[in-house]
Amino acid sequence: MADDSSDSRRETRSAFGSYAALGDSFTEGVGDPGPGGVYVGWADRLAVLLADLADRTSDAPAVDDPDHASFRYANLAVRGRLLDQIVAEQIPRAKELAPDLVTFCAGGNDIIRPGSDPDDVAERFERALADLTSVVGTVMVPTGFDTRGVPVLRHLRGKIATFTAHVRSIADRYDCPVLDLWSLRSVQDRRAWDGDRLHLSPEGHTRVALRAAQVLGLDVPADPDQPWPPLPPRGTLEVRRDDMQWAREYLVPWIGRRLRGESSGDHTVAKRPDLLPLIRH
Repeated sequence: MADDSSDSRRETRSAFGSYAALGDSFTEGVGDPGPGGVYVGWADRLAVLLADLADRTSDAPAVDDPDHASFRYANLAVRGRLLDQIVAEQIPRAKELAPDLVTFCAGGNDIIRPGSDPDDVAERFERALADLTSVVGTVMVPTGFDTRGVPVLRHLRGKIATFTAHVRSIADRYDCPVLDLWSLRSVQDRRAWDGDRLHLSPEGHTRVALRAAQVLGLDVPADPDQPWPPLPPRGTLEVRRDDMQWAREYLVPWIGRRLRGESSGDHTVAKRPDLLPLIRH
Protein backbone atom coordinates (compact mmCIF):
# COMPACT_ATOMS: atom_id res chain seq x y z
CA MET A 1 0.00 0.00 0.00
CA ALA A 2 1.31 3.47 -0.86
CA ASP A 3 2.51 5.68 1.98
CA ASP A 4 0.22 8.74 2.14
CA SER A 5 2.63 10.63 4.38
CA SER A 6 4.36 12.14 1.35
CA ASP A 7 1.13 13.68 0.02
CA SER A 8 1.35 17.47 0.45
CA ARG A 9 -2.35 17.48 1.35
CA ARG A 10 -1.66 15.30 4.39
CA GLU A 11 1.12 17.11 6.20
CA THR A 12 0.92 16.48 9.94
CA ARG A 13 1.37 19.75 11.79
CA SER A 14 0.86 20.74 15.41
CA ALA A 15 -1.32 23.70 16.34
CA PHE A 16 0.07 27.08 15.30
CA GLY A 17 -0.03 30.00 17.71
CA SER A 18 0.41 32.66 15.03
CA TYR A 19 0.04 33.06 11.28
CA ALA A 20 1.01 35.78 8.77
CA ALA A 21 -0.25 35.81 5.17
CA LEU A 22 1.92 37.42 2.47
CA GLY A 23 0.94 38.12 -1.10
CA ASP A 24 -1.22 40.08 -3.52
CA SER A 25 -4.97 40.34 -4.23
CA PHE A 26 -5.44 36.58 -4.01
CA THR A 27 -4.28 36.53 -0.38
CA GLU A 28 -5.84 39.89 0.48
CA GLY A 29 -9.14 38.26 -0.47
CA VAL A 30 -10.34 40.30 -3.44
CA GLY A 31 -13.61 38.85 -4.69
CA ASP A 32 -14.78 37.91 -1.18
CA PRO A 33 -16.26 41.12 0.30
CA GLY A 34 -16.78 41.41 4.03
CA PRO A 35 -18.11 43.97 6.51
CA GLY A 36 -16.96 47.55 6.17
CA GLY A 37 -15.65 47.09 2.64
CA VAL A 38 -12.74 44.90 3.81
CA TYR A 39 -12.17 41.69 1.87
CA VAL A 40 -12.20 38.34 3.67
CA GLY A 41 -10.58 35.71 1.44
CA TRP A 42 -9.04 32.29 1.86
CA ALA A 43 -6.26 33.38 4.24
CA ASP A 44 -8.73 34.91 6.72
CA ARG A 45 -10.87 31.80 6.46
CA LEU A 46 -7.83 29.58 7.05
CA ALA A 47 -6.95 31.72 10.08
CA VAL A 48 -10.37 30.96 11.59
CA LEU A 49 -9.77 27.22 11.21
CA LEU A 50 -6.29 27.54 12.73
CA ALA A 51 -7.66 29.63 15.62
CA ASP A 52 -10.31 27.00 16.33
CA LEU A 53 -7.60 24.35 16.51
CA ALA A 54 -5.45 26.55 18.77
CA ASP A 55 -8.41 27.09 21.09
CA ARG A 56 -9.05 23.36 21.32
CA THR A 57 -5.44 22.65 22.24
CA SER A 58 -4.93 25.57 24.66
CA ASP A 59 -6.40 26.71 27.94
CA ALA A 60 -6.30 30.36 26.82
CA PRO A 61 -9.79 31.92 26.49
CA ALA A 62 -9.22 33.48 23.06
CA VAL A 63 -12.68 35.01 22.66
CA ASP A 64 -13.28 36.36 26.18
CA ASP A 65 -9.77 37.60 26.86
CA PRO A 66 -8.00 38.94 23.74
CA ASP A 67 -4.86 39.84 25.69
CA HIS A 68 -4.31 36.14 26.36
CA ALA A 69 -5.54 34.77 23.05
CA SER A 70 -4.21 31.42 21.97
CA PHE A 71 -3.90 32.51 18.32
CA ARG A 72 -2.80 35.66 16.50
CA TYR A 73 -3.05 36.55 12.82
CA ALA A 74 -1.63 39.14 10.41
CA ASN A 75 -2.45 39.65 6.74
CA LEU A 76 0.18 41.76 4.94
CA ALA A 77 -1.08 41.10 1.41
CA VAL A 78 -1.91 44.03 -0.88
CA ARG A 79 -3.64 43.76 -4.25
CA GLY A 80 -1.55 44.37 -7.35
CA ARG A 81 1.79 43.71 -5.69
CA LEU A 82 4.59 42.22 -7.79
CA LEU A 83 7.10 39.74 -6.38
CA ASP A 84 9.83 42.32 -5.75
CA GLN A 85 7.37 44.60 -3.97
CA ILE A 86 6.25 41.75 -1.72
CA VAL A 87 9.90 40.97 -0.97
CA ALA A 88 10.66 44.60 -0.14
CA GLU A 89 7.50 45.46 1.80
CA GLN A 90 6.16 42.29 3.37
CA ILE A 91 9.02 39.89 4.04
CA PRO A 92 10.90 42.25 6.39
CA ARG A 93 7.69 42.76 8.38
CA ALA A 94 7.02 39.02 8.47
CA LYS A 95 10.54 38.44 9.79
CA GLU A 96 9.92 41.02 12.53
CA LEU A 97 6.67 39.33 13.51
CA ALA A 98 8.28 35.84 13.37
CA PRO A 99 5.00 33.89 13.34
CA ASP A 100 4.78 30.12 13.58
CA LEU A 101 3.29 29.92 10.08
CA VAL A 102 3.57 32.03 6.92
CA THR A 103 1.79 31.58 3.62
CA PHE A 104 3.86 33.09 0.82
CA CYS A 105 2.03 33.60 -2.46
CA ALA A 106 3.93 35.79 -4.92
CA GLY A 107 4.83 35.96 -8.58
CA GLY A 108 1.37 35.67 -10.08
CA ASN A 109 1.16 39.30 -11.15
CA ASP A 110 4.65 39.04 -12.63
CA ILE A 111 3.71 35.98 -14.69
CA ILE A 112 0.66 37.59 -16.30
CA ARG A 113 2.67 40.61 -17.47
CA PRO A 114 3.63 40.59 -21.16
CA GLY A 115 7.18 39.41 -21.77
CA SER A 116 7.72 38.00 -18.29
CA ASP A 117 10.02 34.99 -17.90
CA PRO A 118 8.77 32.32 -15.45
CA ASP A 119 12.33 31.05 -14.97
CA ASP A 120 13.52 34.48 -13.85
CA VAL A 121 10.49 34.95 -11.57
CA ALA A 122 11.18 31.54 -10.03
CA GLU A 123 14.81 32.43 -9.26
CA ARG A 124 13.69 35.56 -7.40
CA PHE A 125 10.94 33.58 -5.68
CA GLU A 126 13.50 31.07 -4.40
CA ARG A 127 15.74 33.78 -2.96
CA ALA A 128 12.76 35.22 -1.10
CA LEU A 129 11.67 31.82 0.20
CA ALA A 130 15.19 31.06 1.40
CA ASP A 131 15.15 34.32 3.36
CA LEU A 132 11.77 33.54 4.91
CA THR A 133 12.56 29.97 5.90
CA SER A 134 15.67 31.16 7.73
CA VAL A 135 13.37 32.80 10.29
CA VAL A 136 9.91 31.17 10.07
CA GLY A 137 9.39 27.58 11.10
CA THR A 138 6.74 26.70 8.51
CA VAL A 139 6.20 28.48 5.18
CA MET A 140 3.40 27.16 2.98
CA VAL A 141 3.48 28.12 -0.71
CA PRO A 142 0.50 27.96 -3.09
CA THR A 143 0.94 26.93 -6.72
CA GLY A 144 -0.79 28.61 -9.64
CA PHE A 145 -4.27 27.65 -10.79
CA ASP A 146 -4.95 25.64 -13.91
CA THR A 147 -6.41 28.46 -16.00
CA ARG A 148 -7.72 26.46 -18.97
CA GLY A 149 -11.28 27.48 -18.04
CA VAL A 150 -10.53 31.13 -17.18
CA PRO A 151 -11.04 33.15 -20.37
CA VAL A 152 -8.80 36.10 -19.49
CA LEU A 153 -5.93 33.83 -18.39
CA ARG A 154 -6.33 30.80 -20.65
CA HIS A 155 -3.61 31.90 -23.08
CA LEU A 156 -1.12 32.13 -20.19
CA ARG A 157 -1.61 28.53 -19.08
CA GLY A 158 1.82 27.41 -20.30
CA LYS A 159 3.67 30.15 -18.39
CA ILE A 160 1.64 29.52 -15.27
CA ALA A 161 2.31 25.77 -15.51
CA THR A 162 6.05 26.41 -15.84
CA PHE A 163 6.09 28.67 -12.81
CA THR A 164 3.97 26.18 -10.85
CA ALA A 165 6.49 23.42 -11.57
CA HIS A 166 9.26 25.69 -10.30
CA VAL A 167 7.31 26.50 -7.13
CA ARG A 168 6.82 22.83 -6.33
CA SER A 169 10.53 22.10 -6.85
CA ILE A 170 11.60 25.07 -4.75
CA ALA A 171 9.21 24.09 -1.97
CA ASP A 172 10.71 20.59 -1.96
CA ARG A 173 14.22 22.03 -1.56
CA TYR A 174 13.18 24.04 1.50
CA ASP A 175 10.82 21.43 2.97
CA CYS A 176 7.78 23.70 2.62
CA PRO A 177 4.22 22.36 2.47
CA VAL A 178 2.59 23.05 -0.90
CA LEU A 179 -0.96 24.30 -1.40
CA ASP A 180 -1.56 22.64 -4.77
CA LEU A 181 -4.19 24.78 -6.48
CA TRP A 182 -3.48 23.36 -9.93
CA SER A 183 -5.04 20.05 -8.89
CA LEU A 184 -8.03 21.61 -7.10
CA ARG A 185 -10.67 20.75 -9.69
CA SER A 186 -13.52 22.58 -7.97
CA VAL A 187 -12.02 26.00 -8.69
CA GLN A 188 -12.10 25.28 -12.42
CA ASP A 189 -15.86 25.88 -12.27
CA ARG A 190 -16.86 29.43 -13.27
CA ARG A 191 -18.83 29.78 -10.02
CA ALA A 192 -15.53 29.69 -8.14
CA TRP A 193 -14.56 32.99 -9.81
CA ASP A 194 -15.69 36.55 -9.29
CA GLY A 195 -17.36 38.55 -12.04
CA ASP A 196 -13.99 40.01 -13.08
CA ARG A 197 -12.76 36.48 -13.99
CA LEU A 198 -9.42 37.25 -12.31
CA HIS A 199 -10.25 36.70 -8.64
CA LEU A 200 -12.03 33.99 -6.72
CA SER A 201 -15.62 34.26 -5.54
CA PRO A 202 -16.47 33.79 -1.83
CA GLU A 203 -17.10 30.09 -2.48
CA GLY A 204 -13.83 29.82 -4.38
CA HIS A 205 -11.94 31.38 -1.48
CA THR A 206 -13.70 29.01 0.91
CA ARG A 207 -12.60 25.97 -1.06
CA VAL A 208 -8.99 27.18 -1.15
CA ALA A 209 -9.06 27.73 2.61
CA LEU A 210 -10.34 24.20 3.17
CA ARG A 211 -7.60 22.76 0.95
CA ALA A 212 -4.95 24.82 2.78
CA ALA A 213 -6.21 23.48 6.10
CA GLN A 214 -5.96 19.95 4.75
CA VAL A 215 -2.35 20.58 3.74
CA LEU A 216 -1.60 21.55 7.34
CA GLY A 217 -3.21 18.39 8.69
CA LEU A 218 -6.44 19.91 9.99
CA ASP A 219 -9.80 18.17 9.93
CA VAL A 220 -12.07 20.27 7.74
CA PRO A 221 -15.87 20.63 7.84
CA ALA A 222 -16.33 20.08 4.09
CA ASP A 223 -14.54 18.61 1.08
CA PRO A 224 -12.94 21.43 -0.96
CA ASP A 225 -13.30 19.34 -4.11
CA GLN A 226 -16.98 18.58 -3.57
CA PRO A 227 -18.72 18.79 -6.97
CA TRP A 228 -20.86 21.80 -7.72
CA PRO A 229 -24.58 21.35 -8.45
CA PRO A 230 -25.26 21.01 -12.18
CA LEU A 231 -25.97 24.20 -14.13
CA PRO A 232 -28.53 24.58 -16.89
CA PRO A 233 -26.96 24.81 -20.36
CA ARG A 234 -26.13 28.31 -21.62
CA GLY A 235 -26.93 29.45 -25.13
CA THR A 236 -24.47 31.16 -27.45
CA LEU A 237 -26.26 34.52 -27.14
CA GLU A 238 -26.17 34.40 -23.35
CA VAL A 239 -22.46 33.62 -23.32
CA ARG A 240 -21.75 36.41 -25.82
CA ARG A 241 -23.83 38.90 -23.80
CA ASP A 242 -21.95 37.98 -20.62
CA ASP A 243 -18.61 38.35 -22.40
CA MET A 244 -19.51 41.82 -23.68
CA GLN A 245 -20.66 42.96 -20.25
CA TRP A 246 -17.48 41.60 -18.68
CA ALA A 247 -15.33 43.41 -21.26
CA ARG A 248 -17.03 46.75 -20.58
CA GLU A 249 -17.03 46.41 -16.81
CA TYR A 250 -13.66 44.80 -16.17
CA LEU A 251 -11.42 44.29 -19.20
CA VAL A 252 -11.41 47.87 -20.52
CA PRO A 253 -10.62 49.42 -17.10
CA TRP A 254 -7.90 46.78 -16.50
CA ILE A 255 -6.25 47.60 -19.85
CA GLY A 256 -6.53 51.31 -19.07
CA ARG A 257 -4.70 50.90 -15.76
CA ARG A 258 -1.94 48.96 -17.49
CA LEU A 259 -1.53 51.67 -20.15
CA ARG A 260 -1.34 54.34 -17.45
CA GLY A 261 1.12 52.32 -15.37
CA GLU A 262 -1.33 52.13 -12.49
CA SER A 263 -2.13 49.30 -10.09
CA SER A 264 -5.32 48.54 -8.22
CA GLY A 265 -3.25 48.56 -5.03
CA ASP A 266 -1.50 51.92 -5.49
CA HIS A 267 -3.39 53.50 -2.58
CA THR A 268 -4.02 50.34 -0.56
CA VAL A 269 -2.32 49.25 2.64
CA ALA A 270 -2.26 45.89 4.39
CA LYS A 271 -5.56 45.23 6.14
CA ARG A 272 -3.98 43.51 9.16
CA PRO A 273 -0.30 44.53 9.54
CA ASP A 274 0.13 43.26 13.11
CA LEU A 275 -0.25 39.87 14.76
CA LEU A 276 -3.56 40.42 16.51
CA PRO A 277 -5.93 38.06 18.28
CA LEU A 278 -8.52 36.63 15.91
CA ILE A 279 -11.85 37.25 17.56
CA ARG A 280 -14.77 35.28 16.16
CA HIS A 281 -18.36 36.36 16.69
